[in-house]
Amino acid sequence: MTTRPPTICIVAGEESGDQLGSELIKALNEKLGSGVRYCGVGGERMTALGLTSFFDMSDVSVMGLSAVLARLPLIVKRVYQTVDAAIAAGPDVLVIIDSPDFTHSVAKRVRKRAPHIPVVGYVSPSVWAWRPGRAKKMSVYVDELLALLPFEPGVHKKLGGPRTHYVGHPLSENADTLRPSEGERSPLSDPNKVLLVLPGSRGSEITRLLDVFGETVALVKEEMPDLQIVLPAVAHLEDRIRSGVSTWKHQPEIVIGLEEKRAAFRRAHAALAASGTVSLELGLAGVPMVVAYKVDWFFRRLKDLNKIFKFASVDSFVLPNIILGTKAIPEFLDEEVQPDVLAALLKAYLTDTAERQTQVSELTRLDQVMRLPDGYSQRAAAADVVIGCLEKD
Repeated sequence: MTTRPPTICIVAGEESGDQLGSELIKALNEKLGSGVRYCGVGGERMTALGLTSFFDMSDVSVMGLSAVLARLPLIVKRVYQTVDAAIAAGPDVLVIIDSPDFTHSVAKRVRKRAPHIPVVGYVSPSVWAWRPGRAKKMSVYVDELLALLPFEPGVHKKLGGPRTHYVGHPLSENADTLRPSEGERSPLSDPNKVLLVLPGSRGSEITRLLDVFGETVALVKEEMPDLQIVLPAVAHLEDRIRSGVSTWKHQPEIVIGLEEKRAAFRRAHAALAASGTVSLELGLAGVPMVVAYKVDWFFRRLKDLNKIFKFASVDSFVLPNIILGTKAIPEFLDEEVQPDVLAALLKAYLTDTAERQTQVSELTRLDQVMRLPDGYSQRAAAADVVIGCLEKD
């Protein structure tokens, strides 16, 4: 390890990356002491812990194609600014966190201009689901990769990606916030059971799924009139969702914010969800689910839609299914997304059936599969890999 206090450059591009980065800084300080110098690109959490940010992270924290295109000149400028500032800082290691369009653009250029700086990637792009060729390309400019999902090290090894370490998932460590305490989730005999409806966290997903989800809910309510429908929504899409559900036969209760969402998960008996991280949240909460997804107009033109999700030889697009190596959670893609089919399964999951018991039993294995060694936290596991790069100097 270098004799001077190390300099660690951490580059994130959005709120979730700032959260991961702040936990990493805490763990590094616990292991290395308070003399570490941090620079890079971060939000309020990392800067509060001493990171000197090259600019306000909000400049590059944009979602959606139109928003990215509108700010593209500034984002490109920030990429080159970050590269120049990172190299000038002379860091002992560069850590890039998620937001691959931004952070990987930085890492590629740093590697070309300063190949002596080790690069650690935190959060693997979904090479197992889309564009697997990225794995091999990453191995050129990423030395160590920190994965949030337990199957990702094997995927990268198979695809020729960088050396990959499973460091745990934040959801796994916070699963208790999703699980009901005694009395929070009513028994299945209660007619006022709760069905969660989760049409996605992106506007495009909501556009494609909201109507068919509304039709599905109507079919379920025909047989379960007292069923409560709860729809957790992200704040920036609240107006769009309220407008979209205004035509539903049965109006859902819309809840906003993280705490309200977690409370809804603790009450829920079953869920209808878009594919995404939410399926892992539901799985850790022990909520049986049906997962659906509709691709956009561009991918509809492909002859075999399943290839979108099978480039890396995975036979599922639902995270708990991939993690568990089963098809316990029913999943439906594009034309398969039919209200009568979804409704029939949801009715089974809302009553004490063999189908419900089987899925709930499978979901209980998620903890075991995702658990790190006893006493080992995600942030500690991530910090150890970063420190390992410092010790190679």
